[in-house]
Amino acid sequence: MSLYHPVKIGNVELKGNLFLAPVAGYSDAAFRSVCIENGACFTYTEMVSAEALVRKNLKTEILMRRAMNEKAYSVQIFGGEPEIMEAAAHIVLEKTHCEVIDINCGCPVPKIIKTGAGSALTRDPDRLFKVAEAVVKAAGGSPREGGVPVTVKIRSGWESKQMTWREAATAALEAGVSAITIHPRTRAQGYEGHSDWNIMKELVELVRAWESAHGMSAGQIPVFGSGDLFKPEDAKAMLEQTGADAVMFARGAMGNPFIFRDATSLLTKGSYEPVPPEERVKTGFAELERLVAETSEQHACLEMRKRFAAYSKGISGGAALRARIVHAATVADYKDIFSQFI
Repeated sequence: MSLYHPVKIGNVELKGNLFLAPVAGYSDAAFRSVCIENGACFTYTEMVSAEALVRKNLKTEILMRRAMNEKAYSVQIFGGEPEIMEAAAHIVLEKTHCEVIDINCGCPVPKIIKTGAGSALTRDPDRLFKVAEAVVKAAGGSPREGGVPVTVKIRSGWESKQMTWREAATAALEAGVSAITIHPRTRAQGYEGHSDWNIMKELVELVRAWESAHGMSAGQIPVFGSGDLFKPEDAKAMLEQTGADAVMFARGAMGNPFIFRDATSLLTKGSYEPVPPEERVKTGFAELERLVAETSEQHACLEMRKRFAAYSKGISGGAALRARIVHAATVADYKDIFSQFI
């Protein structure tokens, strides 16, 4: 099989296996839309609080909006209480009609963990099972029963002495999830050090063995990989080394939605061409324009400071541009800063 290939999540068929990860504070509809235009095959919202959804927080609902060109996407929710997560899943499906619901079992941020959510679930497989089972139930059961697919994203464990990914993955499988993503760093690592792709390979083997033991065909429950994917070559290496069914770009896509196009080209043709500065800037403005439409000019321009700073990396004179970007407050400011490129 080609390294670039279609993927099925339950009853959802995707054209390829290069995904945009859920990135807090970044993967809003505007950013997801430019990633899709550049070849992302599937996208996830940033994580959404189940508690906030149940409390009818309007800001939370905005996070879940489908992007204009999103044929299929996943809303990622987080929470540690099965009843709250079940209620939140009902709200997600009612408000969005998303194709997949993903459960965050990996966020290492202390304020998330102390609620029993995020990485706390990877450490507590029993609770993970109850949470996943509740969400699968709210989504209508397994896809074979007509339900919306539910997936989980886990970490390798709490710390190096407490590696619980096997137990967490098994709990998720027993609860009826349709796919598992792993970011093979521990909660203690956060985003530091290196992700251990050997664990990803072992997870693929675990899932394949579980499928076989339950009379399922190999690959019916796909495994997705995340962690240390900063260039197209990294995606190729992860697919080759781990046997993962798909890869999920996170930080590697920030300011570089072109990574999907480049990775597709590398996997299918063996090479790719660098994106010219003018196209980088043009894509940044497309994202800015959509973010203004979604929110407000003030919010969009503040938010796009970090994003335009990322788009400017690799451009000649980028440091001087970034010195001005951090003060931009209006669309006109950005047009002035990038006048030589537009």
